[in-house]
Amino acid sequence: MTDETRDALARLEAELAEIKRQLAEELRRDEARREAFDRLYEEMRQYKEDFVFQAEKPLLLDLLLFYDSLNWFKDSLVDRQMSPDVVADSFQFLLDEFTELLYRRDVLPLDPRPVFDREVHKAVKLVPTDDPRQDWTVERVLKRGFTRGGRLLRAEEVAVRRHRKPARDEG
Repeated sequence: MTDETRDALARLEAELAEIKRQLAEELRRDEARREAFDRLYEEMRQYKEDFVFQAEKPLLLDLLLFYDSLNWFKDSLVDRQMSPDVVADSFQFLLDEFTELLYRRDVLPLDPRPVFDREVHKAVKLVPTDDPRQDWTVERVLKRGFTRGGRLLRAEEVAVRRHRKPARDEG
């Protein structure tokens, strides 16, 4: 083998060693990136879980207080400690407490509307009327509607009056 060939082989070996070194360095960087990504992903997962828990916690604590009130009411009924008037007042207190819980979450009942409105009402019952002026008026609310943040959360279920035209006499 000639000196030129040996020099060329030596250069190739040196270049090959440099390529191996660069590849090994790149593999170490890739592994470091992968480990950093895995750590970041795990931190994000924990952050998300903690965020959801912290966001739900005030509502859950309010619900637990309401649960305590319901248990007090049930125990009072079982022990027959209350007269019918006190039962009615206590039940109204529970409704007011629950409504307050909804208010704290920006959940508000819909304002009453005497005329059927497809945007906020869901007609679940039709009530015939002979008075054409009562056509499409709300006879009664069956389930209250609610908004949250100005947006409809639940449509109000209503019974709607519908005018029926008198039958024609064909004779």
